[in-house]
Amino acid sequence: MKLIKSFKALRPNKGKENDVIAPPYDVLSSSEAREMAKKKPFSFLHVSKPEIDLDPEIKYNNPSVYKKGKENLKNLIKNKVLIQDDKECLYIYEIILNGISQTGIGCIASVEAYEKNIIKKHEYTKPEKEDDRVKNIKKLNAQTGPVLLAYRNNNKISKFLHEVKSENPTYNVFAHDKSNHKIWIVEDKKQIEKILSQINSMDSLFIADGHHRSAAAARVKKEFSKKNPNHTGNENYNFFLAVAFPHSEMTILDYNRIIKGLNGHSIDALLSNIEKNFLIKKHKKEFKPLNKNTFGMYLDNNWYELMAKKENIDLIDPVKSLDVSILHDLIIEPLLGIKDERTDPRIDFVGGARGLKELENRVNHNSFDIAFALFPTPFEALINVADSNKVMPPKSTWFEPKLLDGLLSHLIN
Repeated sequence: MKLIKSFKALRPNKGKENDVIAPPYDVLSSSEAREMAKKKPFSFLHVSKPEIDLDPEIKYNNPSVYKKGKENLKNLIKNKVLIQDDKECLYIYEIILNGISQTGIGCIASVEAYEKNIIKKHEYTKPEKEDDRVKNIKKLNAQTGPVLLAYRNNNKISKFLHEVKSENPTYNVFAHDKSNHKIWIVEDKKQIEKILSQINSMDSLFIADGHHRSAAAARVKKEFSKKNPNHTGNENYNFFLAVAFPHSEMTILDYNRIIKGLNGHSIDALLSNIEKNFLIKKHKKEFKPLNKNTFGMYLDNNWYELMAKKENIDLIDPVKSLDVSILHDLIIEPLLGIKDERTDPRIDFVGGARGLKELENRVNHNSFDIAFALFPTPFEALINVADSNKVMPPKSTWFEPKLLDGLLSHLIN
């Protein structure tokens, strides 16, 4: 089974890339996106977060939002801000942040391989977010946010990518976070086959970031194939937009938790209950965990260090041994009463790129009562969970830097 293939990307017309590029749709609030897209009529945020062009009272999943996104995408194509390649290509994608480089392969990945768990997932999705992506893809007839894939290191691929990068890139842009994004277009059929043969001979690929986008693509494929009496399996809707990187080049940051309410506990009672499973140390300033099984907790204007007692945690099971599982199993569910972190409205998640001050601000000013800072999940843990055909708790990983929206899109109809 082919894991990935080349495709005809929809991408910025040369010279328009800086006007188009935007952060991923899910790292900005609607208000942040609205501010960022001011006086930028070609910003891809008008496609990925089209609510910014409507009344601020309209929710992101209102039908009028998807309709507006389709209108905005059509206009970008009509005005030749975006163009589509006339033949199938691969796209070498390099990101450089703080002097660290990672180089991946822009492609489309097989939904069938995803459904058969050959392209492996490691976490469940939130139903509301998945539904949003399904409606987005169907209305646009396009996938506009790439899924971040990882493959086990391959020296032959690395050598080839290095050779391609010796030429000048088609795009060389800087994102709002100062990360440098470069893309080289691979058109030569022999070069394309050289890459595809290496990737498609692998046992598996791993979804690093983009579970909602890949799950949504699978739902759309199922729906479109049922409506197509001539379905062959080769149609564009049978694949999802992706960029695949070697696993050693991936950077995972912490993915932290903020929670509303203390489930009826007083602060003293909560600390007393936590102390049954953790060693607690109060800190005068913010505490960022530097090791596994250690957590930061912000409560009542104070930072605490929580160190899990080894006798109370499972160190063998690939899921239960994760810090996100330890926190959930020993504090979030039994003490704070949140059983399902995917659906309970009392919990929210903050990516590590926003820093610990963001946790303090959300607790101090946004009606949240407690925050937890975690140590980043190692990539090897992600692979162990996926290889065990298990899943992590939601929001276990935050990958940084993020792929940009707008540089590569995939038309599916």
